[in-house]
Amino acid sequence: MKPKILLIDDDEKLNALLSAYLAKFDFAVNSATHPEEGLKLLEQLNPDLIILDVMLPSMDGFEVLRTIRKTKNTPVIMLTARGEVTDRIVGLEIGADDYIPKPFEPRELVARIQTILRRGQAVPSMSSKQFGALQIDFDKKTASIDNRNCGLTTTEFELLSLFIRNKGRVLDRDRIMDAMRGIEWEAFNRSVDVLVSRLRQKLGDNPKTPQFIKTVWGSGYLFIGEAGDAN
Repeated sequence: MKPKILLIDDDEKLNALLSAYLAKFDFAVNSATHPEEGLKLLEQLNPDLIILDVMLPSMDGFEVLRTIRKTKNTPVIMLTARGEVTDRIVGLEIGADDYIPKPFEPRELVARIQTILRRGQAVPSMSSKQFGALQIDFDKKTASIDNRNCGLTTTEFELLSLFIRNKGRVLDRDRIMDAMRGIEWEAFNRSVDVLVSRLRQKLGDNPKTPQFIKTVWGSGYLFIGEAGDAN
């Protein structure tokens, strides 16, 4: 089946052009020009990925993303008209998987979409792992604490998987950026730190007394979870 894309942008012309362009790459695209319409389509279509503009009528893209994240972990690429670092950081903090500033090359957007979808479909080398109360199911791509689903997004799960695969090894920001291809990292911004912080919050991991992810000041991050029984 064709991957389903939901495009939420109030620019009707852009929606039409992008829908036609993405169709050439075998994506099935549905679009909405109003946030409320987009949220209704989200429930009806259950898309594989959402492209969400920041500047929308009645409620901005950040508010729409907050609403989506209350119930859905669907990957979201945000479009930022101004391309400001602040917008990108806010988007990552709320739960965006990637962002791309307007104007952009449509082929670049396709590459970002393909990267995120591949990330979600990657075949794991292990079925499950347990670290204390943390249980990771690599087949279902879920993580739970004491049997409570953490609700990780595709990007958050990929980051957790990266830490687990490199248990005992300090990962600096360059290594994380290289592994998490598809995100337009800013050389001097807090994107990596924001993503790690987001993951910690969902795992309930206090950075001052970490159980899973330890900050190694001046170097990067280290996964310190104590392995338990794995299925």
